[in-house]
Amino acid sequence: MFLFFLLFILILHTSSTTSSTIILQGNNTLQSPNNTFQLGFFNFFPGPGPPKFYLAIRRTSLPNPNTIWVANRLKPSPSQTGSSLQLTRTGQLLLTHFNTTIWTATTNSTTTNLSLKLLESGNLVLLTPNGVVSWQSFDSPSDTWLPGMNLTRFNSLTSWRTETDPSPGPYSLRLKPPFYGEFELVFNDTVSYWSTGNWTNGIFLNVPEMTVPYLYAFHFAAPFSPDATFGFSERASETGLHLPTMFRVEPFGQVRQYTWNSQTGSWNNFWFKPDSVCQVRGLCGRFGVCTGEISKSCECLSGFEPLDGHGWGSGDYSRGCHRGDAGCDGDDEFEDLGAVSFGFGNVSLVKGKSRSFCERECLGDCGCVGLSFDKQSGLCKNFYGSLLDFQNLTSDGESGVLYVRVPRGGSKGNGFDRKVLSGVVIGSVAVLGLVVVTLLVMVKRRGGRKGLEEEDGFVPVLNLRVFSYKQLQLATRGFSEKIGHGGFGTVFQGELSDASIVAVKRLERPGGGEKEFRAEVSTIGNIQHVNLVRLRGFCSENSHRLLVYEYMQNGALSVYLRKEGPSLSWDVRFRVAVGTAKGIAYLHEECRCCIIHCDIKPENILLDGDFTAKVSDFGLAKLIGRDFSRVLATMRGTWGYVAPEWISGVAITTKADVYSYGMTLLELIGGRRNVEAPPSAGGVGESGGETGGKWFFPPWAAQRIIEGNVDEVIDKRLGNVYNIEEARRVALVAVWCIQDDEGIRPTMGMVVKMLEGWVEVSVPPPPKLLQALVTGDSFHGVKADSGTGVSTGGSLSDGNLEVSTADSESYTGHVFSPLDVNVNVSVR
Repeated sequence: MFLFFLLFILILHTSSTTSSTIILQGNNTLQSPNNTFQLGFFNFFPGPGPPKFYLAIRRTSLPNPNTIWVANRLKPSPSQTGSSLQLTRTGQLLLTHFNTTIWTATTNSTTTNLSLKLLESGNLVLLTPNGVVSWQSFDSPSDTWLPGMNLTRFNSLTSWRTETDPSPGPYSLRLKPPFYGEFELVFNDTVSYWSTGNWTNGIFLNVPEMTVPYLYAFHFAAPFSPDATFGFSERASETGLHLPTMFRVEPFGQVRQYTWNSQTGSWNNFWFKPDSVCQVRGLCGRFGVCTGEISKSCECLSGFEPLDGHGWGSGDYSRGCHRGDAGCDGDDEFEDLGAVSFGFGNVSLVKGKSRSFCERECLGDCGCVGLSFDKQSGLCKNFYGSLLDFQNLTSDGESGVLYVRVPRGGSKGNGFDRKVLSGVVIGSVAVLGLVVVTLLVMVKRRGGRKGLEEEDGFVPVLNLRVFSYKQLQLATRGFSEKIGHGGFGTVFQGELSDASIVAVKRLERPGGGEKEFRAEVSTIGNIQHVNLVRLRGFCSENSHRLLVYEYMQNGALSVYLRKEGPSLSWDVRFRVAVGTAKGIAYLHEECRCCIIHCDIKPENILLDGDFTAKVSDFGLAKLIGRDFSRVLATMRGTWGYVAPEWISGVAITTKADVYSYGMTLLELIGGRRNVEAPPSAGGVGESGGETGGKWFFPPWAAQRIIEGNVDEVIDKRLGNVYNIEEARRVALVAVWCIQDDEGIRPTMGMVVKMLEGWVEVSVPPPPKLLQALVTGDSFHGVKADSGTGVSTGGSLSDGNLEVSTADSESYTGHVFSPLDVNVNVSVR
């Protein structure tokens, strides 16, 4: 009987081992036909601690990010040697570590003798003998969306926990229920914090980057239904090759689209949303403040420390921060976070005469974690629970400011050791010396800067040189060599004591141009870029307001747009177009605070000795936080370059600069100003827009460009000496930039890619408002802005433009005064 039992066990064991086929084991890999992808067991963080191996698919020869699929995200294998992937006869995939099953994938197919293959697309498939797919990894994606992969309401992308931890993170990209006509990013499967907007007429409403076709085409089947599917396919590059491309939900909550740049041998981050990581929900957890930087996204409030130090160090900030002393007492203080939005638990309202009264009330309750005070109503808001998702706002008063309760003096310790004490003593001496030197310098300069720092919170940038009026008077030889004149003052050439040549702008508006002066110093004084004019210093002595810039030997671009003036070669024009775009893109997308220039035009594009373009004159610039896409501002800029949305009175976006850039681009390629005498009596035709001896170039040029007659628009002084493909690309980009609807205009970052040929530029629709302004045709347009809640409507007929807004703002004026067209604007 015992022998029979042993025989039975042996038969069962033999049956179980022969009923499955080992596909992978140990460090072996399964390759796609051309070795583009490989399936294997990988350890993504081979550092200290126990190893964790994952069954994953990654690109064989490309750098990170190259992992496109992970099977056992919830349960890694403890070793590579004991790991194996098996395929049973019934079509079940088993990932085991010795005798323990870690992950399974089961097909509903009743067919036996299935085969497992890794396709050249990166898709792992189980095939029947007839080649029918019974299971595929594309139906269970991880964090990456590849060409050929369809997303439905049954599958979504889920981020990694960190860059080195593929376990499921808190962020997902999914089709938004109940209509499934758009994608949304979701935090913890519940909180939606960004969406693409509905798929309408072949575009996503909130993703203007996709309005211009590039590299691949989208296919949407049965939108706004539970059975909707969404996928995309690669398009061949100009060389005929298919370049790798993919979407990825990042561990920090953004969705990014990557394309492979074969010239640089690296991934190109094509676009990403939301625009700032600080707009991602739950990124920094409780009492964590977003820095806006990818490398270190979050910091703890003063006196707080990370709750999960290991996770914080690896990029997982979700658990947030807690008080370092784990307690609270009446000796706490309040940290001014400025105007911020945030999430919180509970709030109580207390009537108080001052903020100090509110602080005493909060300090009396250990559960109170912060407060705000409204001077007008005398109302305290005391917050209880956890504060999270801090996002900067703009505020004109104290009522929007949040004060968070923190330990006095920061985190409290148990005393100093000798090294710490020595460091404190040495550091104190050094700081004291620095303070003394600083005070001496401030006393010396106080006469020339009296009152300037006290008004409106303005503090000049410390890395700029402060000049006296006498120094600049000597440098410019009594302001004798005039080299330019703008709306805010005259520009003179000067030579400093170190023999360097500079340009000195003397502000001459009533009041010294104080507002423009401060905007210029606070904006350009903090940034540096090869395509931005460098501000070297300033003078604010008594009533004198002067700005000192690097000298641009070849002057302004406007000099080269005159019939009787010098001409630029095509090579220089193309470099100017790209360089200017890069400078504006830096202001919009790369500075810590987004900067809208508000006055892009040829006069403000300067050329150095090598004809490198540099954007200048930031007197009208507007700074906005990275968390906001719009900013309310009074109408500014130069007529003829001002975007149509300015007239509606609603908050503007960076797309206002894009419009001005498009207008400037037309002048650059045409070698002429946008408003001048017509080229010939017969050249105006039906679309010229001639009035009072003036002729508006953009509508005529846009129509020729759209019709494919770019050669008619190009400056005749170039003859045939220009790159036809580059000229066509620049012309099409210009028309995309001057579209009536700001949502259709590309971002400046996208403009750079379009100009450099990384993006295929399609033929844009005609800008109807411009056409209507010069021909007298009727134009009707209505737009609702979901971001601000302000809806605007506009109509143009017989030269009269009326714009209405939902918040009853009013404005009256002329739209394009250089045309000498009587276009009256009323906003009601």
